[in-house]
Amino acid sequence: MQQVRIQTEDFDVASELAQLRAGDARVGGIVSFVGTVRDLNEGAAISSMELEHYPGMTEQSIQAIIDQARQRWPLYGALVIHRVGPLQPMDQIVLVAVTSAHRGEAFAACEFIIDYLKTEAPFWKKEETPEGARWVDARVSDDQALRKWALPDM
Repeated sequence: MQQVRIQTEDFDVASELAQLRAGDARVGGIVSFVGTVRDLNEGAAISSMELEHYPGMTEQSIQAIIDQARQRWPLYGALVIHRVGPLQPMDQIVLVAVTSAHRGEAFAACEFIIDYLKTEAPFWKKEETPEGARWVDARVSDDQALRKWALPDM
């Protein structure tokens, strides 16, 4: 199964999770995160959003994040599906899912991947608000979330 997919079409979470664990009796836990489009951001109503990416570079960047997670935790499978193009409130944007023998590793790896995805993957997000279109920058809280994953200097 391909670990990274960038696509315009929606995804079926149950189907994707079933494929991720299919035939692997070692799997003791699957943890997933689904991100969706909110109708409100930074105090403004959002009527739609558009996500852009740099084909090739985006997939490589996400694969590198997955590779880092695999170095930290014993994962059996990992999957990131990220949508691009026009999206509406309540649409699914991203699926991050991992499998492992135990829940602890799966929870940590899933959180690590989404934290890095939010700040390190080359996506550009434009929101449509009543005041007009605006590009969205990374949040301070997203950068703060990365700090917990920093490895101590050796």
